Amino acid sequence: MAIVEHRVAHGVMTITLNDVDRRNVISHDLLSQLIHLIDVVDHDPAIRVVVLTNNGTTFCAGANLAEFAAPSGATGPVPIELSELFLRIRQSPKPWVGAIRGHCLGGGVGLAAVLDISISLDTAKFGFSEVRLGVAPAIISVVVLEKIRLGDAREHFLRGDRFRAERAVQMGLINRSANIDEFDGVVIDVVNDLLAGAPGALALTKQLTMVVPTMPIDEAFAWTARVSTERFASEEAREGMVAFFEKRPAHWVRTLPDSED
Repeated sequence: MAIVEHRVAHGVMTITLNDVDRRNVISHDLLSQLIHLIDVVDHDPAIRVVVLTNNGTTFCAGANLAEFAAPSGATGPVPIELSELFLRIRQSPKPWVGAIRGHCLGGGVGLAAVLDISISLDTAKFGFSEVRLGVAPAIISVVVLEKIRLGDAREHFLRGDRFRAERAVQMGLINRSANIDEFDGVVIDVVNDLLAGAPGALALTKQLTMVVPTMPIDEAFAWTARVSTERFASEEAREGMVAFFEKRPAHWVRTLPDSED
C-alpha cells in the first residue's frame, strides 16, 4: 500500500497522505515522495492546482521521532528534507490547497500552514507538541510565524496544548473550517476559483505575497511597478481583457465536473 497516493484530473493533482496506521507521520519515505511529486507538478503545465489531503482521522501527526534523531543524538536527514519540502511548496508556481480531514500535530501543523489555502474539518484538533517531547517547533516556526500573531505563537508553542480548528482559523493558521457536510463543497469552490485564474498570473501573485513583505517600501513600489507593466503586456493579460469585453471565459478557465450545475 502506497503511503502517498496521487491522481490528476481536470488540471488538478490530488495528493493523499495514506500512511493511516502511523497517522501519516512525517517520515523519510513520505517526504521523498512528496518532494518527487513537487517536481512533477512544477514541470507539468497541465497541472494547474494541487490539493493535499489525507485518509484516516489524522492529517499528519508530526515527525516520525525514530527517524528525526539518530541514535547518537545527532540530527538525522529528515529535518533537512522537511525544510526542503516547505521551501519547495512555497516556491512552487502552482497554488497548493489543503483539504485537511483530520488532526494536525507538530510538523503536521507546519504542513498545513505552508499550503497557500487550507480548509479543515471543524472537528480537527491542532497542537504544537514539541516542548512536551523535549524539542522545539524550529522548522515549522518559519512557515507558522508568517501566518499568525507572535503572541498566539508564543502561547501555543510554549503550552504545547491542543486547540480546535475554530481557534486555528481565528489565529490565521488555516483559512477556514467546515463541517463534514459542507467540506467537499468548500474545497471545490476554492479550487474552481483557482482554475479561473491565469497560470502565469497565479504564479506571480503567489510570488508577490512572499517577496513584497520582505522589501523596503520604496523598493517594493519600484519592483511591483515593473512587474505590473510586464504583466499588462503579457499574452495572458491580453486574453483576459479580450475575454472580459467579449463576456466569455478566458481560454484557461476550467471547472471541476462535480461542481457543474
